[in-house]
Amino acid sequence: MVKRGLRFSSLFHTKFIILLYNEVMKKILVVEDEPAICELLVNYLKNEGYEVASAEDGVSALSLFAKEPFDLVILDIMIPKIDGYGVCEVVKKQSDVPVIFLSALGDEQSLLKGYDCMADDYVTKPFSMPVFLRKVRAVLRREDTADTGKSSNLTVYGNISMNADTMEVIAGGKSVELTSREFDLLALLLKHPGRVFTREVLLDMLWDYNAFVDERIVDSHIKNLRHKLGEEGNCIETVRGRGYKVAKEDL
Repeated sequence: MVKRGLRFSSLFHTKFIILLYNEVMKKILVVEDEPAICELLVNYLKNEGYEVASAEDGVSALSLFAKEPFDLVILDIMIPKIDGYGVCEVVKKQSDVPVIFLSALGDEQSLLKGYDCMADDYVTKPFSMPVFLRKVRAVLRREDTADTGKSSNLTVYGNISMNADTMEVIAGGKSVELTSREFDLLALLLKHPGRVFTREVLLDMLWDYNAFVDERIVDSHIKNLRHKLGEEGNCIETVRGRGYKVAKEDL
């Protein structure tokens, strides 16, 4: 913790460490139409060592996103021209860049719609800035870990590790034999903690949709996964009336 009264040299050293931690300026796009909140976010994020650009509407946001590379998008929902949901859908279709929704809409339907748009986190207004900044760091850290995992084809979640090259799964220190479909299903869930996948989406992504496939086949595969993973299978949660997800790991 930085104490009051530190000399300038100490403060400079602290800032230097923050910059190193953020890997020399992670770049964040803030999309917010309320000037006071936008300015607050931009100033705090810059103070944390991030490079920040901002937009006040959906069209400007997508224009910036198309021109510059970003590591994270912080996105209000109720913005002019194209709302946050629409912006998020375009971003996710074009890239793997994580998105954090920041919105005054805190009802369950809005949250579920946000996660259906593949958002990586959802923060409601009013919010605690220290907690929000911690969420930003956590999302960027998960993204860095995911990028490392992509290069080695390794996915790690809690006590579960998956190697896509060898089709090897270790859960709770024990080797687990999965079918290729079970492997793909588990990998998809673990790579997107907190994200709700409906049965329709899972069928579309993992099964041959040209043939008729009953949605209950998803439930059957989830049941088999939980059984094979044992206690570690408890991370796969049923979202009533929606589908399945794995819980986010603790920050």
